[in-house]
Amino acid sequence: MAGQRIGYVRVSTLEQNTDRQLDGVLVERCFTDRASGKDTRRPQLEAMTKFVREGDTLVVHSMDRLARNLDDLRRIVKTLTERRVCIEFVKEGLKFTGDDSPMANLMLSVMGAFAEFERSLLRERQREGIALAKLRGAYRGRKRSLGAEQIAELTRRIAGGEQKSQVARDMGICRETLYTYLRRANPAV
Repeated sequence: MAGQRIGYVRVSTLEQNTDRQLDGVLVERCFTDRASGKDTRRPQLEAMTKFVREGDTLVVHSMDRLARNLDDLRRIVKTLTERRVCIEFVKEGLKFTGDDSPMANLMLSVMGAFAEFERSLLRERQREGIALAKLRGAYRGRKRSLGAEQIAELTRRIAGGEQKSQVARDMGICRETLYTYLRRANPAV
């Protein structure tokens, strides 16, 4: 008995369109993550991994959608194929079953290495672009979450002995952002 065809789609941001990745590919169920591929701690990747069964085929648009890191890619493929799940990468035209030839394993490693290399180049270009923008005075960094009055209230409440986690919740920020504001207000902290 043939298993199900399960799709996995990943985009990095909420604004990106997921439709094109498996357009025209028939799948019974699709798991979609809107998260960076830099690591494997993604809710829908974990849900898909728990859902697939022996005999199923996981269909992914391309290797870089599954993982951007060669070690992660190889680990995911190995984990699934050991469970007798076939993995099909549409863009690369490759399938992995666990009974793969040395050539198939080489292709997985080479293509995965290219995805990792591409990510490294992207990050390097981003850092260079930010550095040039800073020199021109065009880069100001991320917009602050709180205004001057809110920051003053935050520091007053913390100085008054309130719990940092509660103040952060009340202000709608995470604790690390709260600590950043406190360090700016009092560099000695």
